Amino acid sequence: MSVNLFDDEWEGGRERPGWKWKHLPVGRKLGAERIGASLYELAPSQRTFPFHWHTVKEEWLVVLRGEPTLRDPEGERRLVAGDVVLFKRGPDGAHSIRNDTEDPVRLLMLSSDQDCPGEIAFYPDSGKVGLWGGGIGKFLDENAELDYFHGED
Repeated sequence: MSVNLFDDEWEGGRERPGWKWKHLPVGRKLGAERIGASLYELAPSQRTFPFHWHTVKEEWLVVLRGEPTLRDPEGERRLVAGDVVLFKRGPDGAHSIRNDTEDPVRLLMLSSDQDCPGEIAFYPDSGKVGLWGGGIGKFLDENAELDYFHGED
């Protein structure tokens, strides 16, 4: 099995205004078990995902076409085709990508694990946390807290 990153064979995407993109699950198409890979084509004036960082997953961004704007803890900067950026685990790896140009940008995101059971992601701008594992995926307010014995008799 092979995948060409420059074809226009997409398997979904997102249509929410401000967050529109096309997606191809490259890792899954190849049958990968340990390395995640997703191809995105980001429309003009759109963003990939809200600013966030992971506790388990390490990610790489490879710019294949266009000039996306990267926001990370150091600020914002324009990237160009051929740029590769590492997003380490933890707050220092926080990131978000948007397209400030008039042309689509094509991005390959690689990750350290295909499904990352037990993953936690933090979204500092919106004060939420995402939890994944055991067949669940939840987004919660980062300030939500219960006593350990809440609901126990």
